[in-house]
Amino acid sequence: MESTKEYLLSVIRNIPDFPKPGIQFKDITTLLADPKALKLTTDLLTKPYQNERVDVVVGLESRGFLFGTNLAQSLGASFVPVRKPGKLPAKTISESYELEYGTDQLEMHADAIKKGDRVIIHDDLIATGGSATAAKKLVERLGGEIIGYSFIMELSFLNGRENLNHQKVESILII
Repeated sequence: MESTKEYLLSVIRNIPDFPKPGIQFKDITTLLADPKALKLTTDLLTKPYQNERVDVVVGLESRGFLFGTNLAQSLGASFVPVRKPGKLPAKTISESYELEYGTDQLEMHADAIKKGDRVIIHDDLIATGGSATAAKKLVERLGGEIIGYSFIMELSFLNGRENLNHQKVESILII
């Protein structure tokens, strides 16, 4: 297992000073370009939830869409995109949040989650946990139940896991 994680980490490109000085951006386009890494990542994201009833996977814009749909398909769940303001065509609800280099806002269709839906929130990376917390608030406002979080990478030094305050936070690569 450790060699698998080392392999995945080796195919992720680091971009210094993007999107601003001091940020070390983790670029997963190189992981997407590697068929072996693509399959391994989907398998590892699915494994912690394969024996649970999952109704919906919520993927955060935009890189959370890439594996969120794979995760939903593997678990027999639906997929709901959470987007930046103005990108969804129907009625939305919104939530503001702080991230490691500023503030932002997320939106979800107002009819995307049904009361009692069991939901996983997925993104490629957790830093401070701000965007995942905003998505959690959106899901809960619509009556969904968060059963866990799913990330490819976790920047542990930013303590995002603690900010989520949930018993099930799954990250493939902890950096």
